This record gives sequence, structure tokens and C-alpha cells, in this order.
Amino acid sequence: MDPHLLRTFVTVVRTGSFSAAAAELGYTQAAVSQQIASLENDLKVALLHRRPVGTTEAGARLLEHAGPILLRLQAARSEIVRMSGTARARLRVGASPLASAYIADPLARARAAHPRVEAAVQVMGRAEIDVAVAAGDLDIGLVDGIAAPNDPLRLADTVPLAAVAIAERPLALVLPSAHPLASRPGADLNDLVDALWLDVPDVAVPLPALRQATGARDGFTPSLTCEGGDLPFLLALIAAGHGLAVLPAGLARGEGLAEVPVRAPRVVHRTELLHSRATDPATAAFVDALS
Repeated sequence: MDPHLLRTFVTVVRTGSFSAAAAELGYTQAAVSQQIASLENDLKVALLHRRPVGTTEAGARLLEHAGPILLRLQAARSEIVRMSGTARARLRVGASPLASAYIADPLARARAAHPRVEAAVQVMGRAEIDVAVAAGDLDIGLVDGIAAPNDPLRLADTVPLAAVAIAERPLALVLPSAHPLASRPGADLNDLVDALWLDVPDVAVPLPALRQATGARDGFTPSLTCEGGDLPFLLALIAAGHGLAVLPAGLARGEGLAEVPVRAPRVVHRTELLHSRATDPATAAFVDALS
């Protein structure tokens, strides 16, 4: 199966039209149509409905495989380029909002050791980081999440990455200081599935992760959903009474806030550093400084 044809197929599905895919890929619309026809001829099955554009049953199944296949190819290319020593001297670091606190010092040490390196930092969503590192868009990824004590985070296993544990911290239920639960010595999240929760998935522990940790099929219903955001914004929402959140212990600073240690389920907040197995000198210096 030609990966170029597969990439065209994925782009057509994502953009929803042959013309939009052609504009993004730099082809003519006729060339995109021909590439899709070639892929269908190769597989002996129709993959797309044309009007409107949508996947057939076979196309939907191929789409499930296409993402990991293309990511693996891109990761292989990135790793081999690193090994060849022909890559540009740059250090691109991506981190989730809470994990970004670990960037400053190791970045300074890496830049001091390699003053000509082009450095860039991006704060981004947790779910994007491992894929970006695997694809070579980032050299370093810092990601956080919850796990059982001493267990690694569950990341996409499509591409092998080196993962280094940076920190493990206990979890706390963060709530307004006037909340009835604020005086409790500990919290069992299993008893709070029906509470009102803030859904700020890139900062607080995501609600699906709380359901998984407690084994709840439903519950943990968001009272307010927020895409993006940062820690001060989340704490302001909690203090104003919009809902509860689970965070690493010790972060709820400010008036009107309280922390209650999470006693059950037995999980911790974990931060990991991700990088390709082939590292350039600047990346290696960052890893050494942090780990």
C-alpha cells in the first residue's frame, strides 16, 4: 500500500472534500481523485462515497489503521534523520500546562551547553504531546496524568518512545473553602461521582480518567466545560463555586480555596519526560539536566 495514497485518503476524509485536500496537499483536484481511485483499485474496494464525501465501511476500517501507520512512518524518518546527524540544531519542547513547570532550569542548562541551538517552547494539550514527539515535531515532551503509584502513564503505544519519570505527587480534591467537604481529612472519589465537576481536561485531572480510576460507568458530570486554560484560571473557577477538580496536592493557593487529600482510589499524579530513542546533543543535555 503506497503511503502517499494513504496520506491523501486521510486528508480527504479529514477535510471532507477532494478540493480542500488538493489545496492542502498542493495537488490538483484531478490528481487527488486519481490517487483515491488508485488506492481503491489496489484494495479492490470502494473507500469513499463521493457526494457527499464520506467513508464506506471499508474506508472507515482503513482510517483506523491509517493514522498509526503514517505516524510510524513519520517517526521512523525522524529517528533516522537524528541518527544521521543532518538534523538542524534545534530544541523544541512541548509540555502540558502543569508539566511546563519543569521546563525552565533544564532548558537553561541545555542552552548554556549548546548556545547556538534554536530553542522553542509550546504549552499544549496532554493528548497531543506523545504523538508530536513520535512524529518529530517536538524533541522533548513533558506530560502529566494519573496512575497507580510507580506505574507509568498510559500513552499511545504506536511508536516506541523513551519515557523518564520526573515526579510523582499525591492528589487533592480542590474545592471552595466554604464547601461542606472542605473540613474532611480525606476524600473518596467513589463517593463523589454525582458532584458537580469542572471539565478543564488540559489542567485538572480529566473526568474520563476519574471514571476509569473509580470504575464508574457514568457520573463525574461537568458543570462547566473549558477548553484550554491555565492553573490560575481553573483555581478562580473553583473559588467562584463553578465546580470541583482534582489536582496535584499543594497547588491550590489563594483565598477561598481548600484541598482535601484523595484517599481512594489509590492513584497519584505523575509527570514524565518523553523523547525519541535517538537524541541530538541538545536534547540529551535537556534530558540529563532534568532526569
